[in-house]
Amino acid sequence: MDGFALVERIRAQFPALRREVAGRPAAFFDAPAGSQVPQPVIDAVADYLAFRNANTHGHFATSRETDELLECARDRMAALLGASSASEIAFGANMTTLTLALARALAREWGPGDEVIVTELDHQANVAPWRLAAGDAGATVHSVPFDVETGQLDVECLAGLLGPRTRLVAVGYASNALGTINDVRRVADLARAAGALSFVDAVHYAPHGVIDVREIGCDLLACSAYKFFGPHLGVLWGRPEVLEAHRPYKVPPASDRAPERWETGTLNHEGIAGGAAAVEWIASLARGADGQGWRRRVVEGMRVIGELEDALFRELWAGLKAIPGVRVHGPDLDAPRTPTVALTVGSRTPQEVAERLGAEGIFVWDGDFYASSVIDRLGLRESGGVVRVGLAPYNSRTEVEHLLGALEHLAR
Repeated sequence: MDGFALVERIRAQFPALRREVAGRPAAFFDAPAGSQVPQPVIDAVADYLAFRNANTHGHFATSRETDELLECARDRMAALLGASSASEIAFGANMTTLTLALARALAREWGPGDEVIVTELDHQANVAPWRLAAGDAGATVHSVPFDVETGQLDVECLAGLLGPRTRLVAVGYASNALGTINDVRRVADLARAAGALSFVDAVHYAPHGVIDVREIGCDLLACSAYKFFGPHLGVLWGRPEVLEAHRPYKVPPASDRAPERWETGTLNHEGIAGGAAAVEWIASLARGADGQGWRRRVVEGMRVIGELEDALFRELWAGLKAIPGVRVHGPDLDAPRTPTVALTVGSRTPQEVAERLGAEGIFVWDGDFYASSVIDRLGLRESGGVVRVGLAPYNSRTEVEHLLGALEHLAR
């Protein structure tokens, strides 16, 4: 199946793409803040609520089915992340909530003189929780800068900040503002050599590339299903020895076994059903992986997504570069990056651009997207940040042409 036919097949599975604005189909370039959802995911959520809705560990059918669902969903997420076991997967409301709880738990063992490293390239969800926890413990926080021209993280600076009192290094797999993909394996290696834990925020990367936590070598990694075609749901992976060694804040007599010990209250069962279905949908895109295990099929499905996005992003990039007055911020096309681009249009504010595009049915974001230190370093705070355009596998060449035409008009 050629790329055009595959995109059309994918698009047919997303009901949201039938929406019209100003008499033409809406173009969803807002995926970095949350992707659209295919019909199988919608069906999985509805099926759970309609026929299986119950709390866990009961002695009746719907409760047992809920228990089975949770185990199945952990297995699917393990396949997505390359985990060794489903027991390494915990669920929560979102990545931010999971990280706040995790930071509070880890900080039980921190004290004055201890150090934590974060970066200026990250979403605040991977900065503020660590700063808050370190502040409560009396620990020191160091922040790693990035190159404003290239959008690349200064890993040499990070290496220089590591020391015997470093307790944790928090790094993003990819920047949600600029699209930069970081060398998370090197960061994890550096942290381990210093005796520190490494935490990877994979929220922005997860919809675009293959994740292998064993290959990365990190200790903890989190992502959110609503970025990879699922409902609002947070996912935490951790090395078993790390999950078991630390004591989270829990309401007694809740389970103290990993991974349940990192989950609080009654989980969002319908969201978890949808999250599992989202991974299965990714696997459905695999070519030549019939009969293979879930991990193999998910990897192949992600490669298909990557190929589609890369081809379309190259067209988008060339078109943006050809428009006088449009400035693209961040890494070059051939640098490690996701199909997400931050741009400004002449003297127009990002809000004005987003509003004008929105009126034409082109959905983009403006502002700082909680990547506040990125916008500050770029010197764009006073002018309102940037316009962010992100691709997903359901975006089409026609939509990109519509976007480029509208931007060219605004730039004039």
